[in-house]
Order: sequence, then structure tokens, then C-alpha cells
Amino acid sequence: DYVVVKMIPDNRLPPRHLHSVRTGKTFAVIKWESPYDSPDQDMLYAVAVKDLVRKTDKIYKVKSRNSTVEYTIKKLEPGGKYHVIVQLGNMSKESSMKINTVPLSAPDALKIITENDHILLFWKSLALKESNFNESRGYEIHMFDSLMNITAYLGNTTENFFKVSNLKIGHNYSFTVQARCLYGGQMCGEPATLLYDELGMGEDSSATRSGRPTDVAAIVVPVLFVLLVALGIGFVVLYMRHRRLQNSFTAFANSHYSSRLGSAIFSSGDDLGDEDDEAPMITGFSDDVPMVIA
Repeated sequence: DYVVVKMIPDNRLPPRHLHSVRTGKTFAVIKWESPYDSPDQDMLYAVAVKDLVRKTDKIYKVKSRNSTVEYTIKKLEPGGKYHVIVQLGNMSKESSMKINTVPLSAPDALKIITENDHILLFWKSLALKESNFNESRGYEIHMFDSLMNITAYLGNTTENFFKVSNLKIGHNYSFTVQARCLYGGQMCGEPATLLYDELGMGEDSSATRSGRPTDVAAIVVPVLFVLLVALGIGFVVLYMRHRRLQNSFTAFANSHYSSRLGSAIFSSGDDLGDEDDEAPMITGFSDDVPMVIA
């Protein structure tokens, strides 16, 4: 024996398992499940998005009969902070979560050029790779002094360079450049960081080195070129010595060539000894024979 029991749906229950699936710079994909399994009719949900930075609210309506609902929240701001609330349209119990959108990227190619009494920071325009960035927003620059353990805000600019003066001798600095923060410094871009320690060489600040940091390629390329030239000269010397030895041997062989035999004849040490045996032996000189010296 068995009994089938059908539970009465409770529309006062909150949506279940609310979570974020994917978050971008200007959107967020959220997902949740219906308050009970297998709804037999369309369910109307209210999705409230509270901007925690701007202090504004937006409400979206979503209708679905599925047990699992996926919804994309659009028109968000990079680096923003949001509080999302999902509940049934009859204002039942709610489910909530917080979302932080992806901030703008850091500026590329941050470099330092040293002048006589100051330095210049250069970087590429962020608008080249970020369609959501407007140059009128500008950039802000920070400096960290590792010796004093102090971070200072240097200012902001709408240009792609910034002048920094009054650096102290013996101090190491880290500079950061990022998209300017909005609304109380809460919506910022990712920072690009560069270390600068050229003033730690004991030089006077008014005579700071104007040259840029030594490029490794500027050293490696000339060294490789010198090695290649030396190696080429070595091969030429060996080749010339080989040719000279070959020519000497050829001349020597030609001087001993016999046209009658059709080959070169080289004498051994035994042949030279035979001629010495045929010559009379010199024994000595007599006392009564005068020696004449011509």
C-alpha cells in the first residue's frame, strides 16, 4: 500500500542557492533555483541591484517556470561594488549576495625618463585597450618611499606623462599609475607599478644621471658581434696556414718529381750514408808537413 502526497507550494520561501556564475567589467551573470522544485506555473522574481558606491538602486523583473534561473545584470561599472537581492514578486523572503565587478586594466609600458632635476613617467593610453575608459577621466599617480615606508598621492592628469620632482638621495621609490578613482576613491583601475632606485648612488639630486637604465641588449649585442668577428678571423688564419702548408708540400714534391719514373723520389738517410763510405778517411796531420792557410 502507498499514498501519494502533494505538498502545497509555499510562495513565501526565498529563492535557493543564489550565486554568481561570471563577472566582467560591466556585467554579472547570477543564478538561483526556485523556492520549490518543479514549479507548475510562471514565477515572477524581483532582482534588486544596489550600487554600494553611488548609493543607487535598480530593480529588474524576471519571469520563468524553470527550476533553475540564470540572469545577466548589465550596465554595471568597472571596479564597482553591488548588493544583489532576489525574491518573488510578492515580496517573500529574499536571498542576497555581493558582487564586485572587474576593474579597468593597468596602463601598459610604464617607463621613467631621468632629467637633470626631475623624472618623467610615461605610459600608453588606457583607451587603446579599454573601450569603457574615457581619457577625460584621467589617471592618478601614487609614490611609495620604501625608506620612510610612506605612500603619497602625487596627483592626477589626463595626459600620458607626469613630472615628479624633489626626490631625495638614497631613497628607493615605487610609482603606480592607474585609472583615476571615482566616488570617494572606491572605483579605481588596476595599478601599473615601476621601481625607481637610481638616486641611491650617492649623487647630488641636482646632478642626477640623465641616462636611462642600461639596456641589457646594448651590452649583449656588441659582445656577440666581437665574438663573431674574432671567430671569423680565427677561421681565416687557420685557412691561410692550411693553404701555405699545402703549397709548400706541393713545391717540395714537384722538386723531387721524376718524369722518367712518373713519381716523386725522396731519399732516405741510408742513401746519404753510402756516399760517406766511398770517401777516404781523414786520419790526421803530420808534424813535418806545414799547414798552409789560404
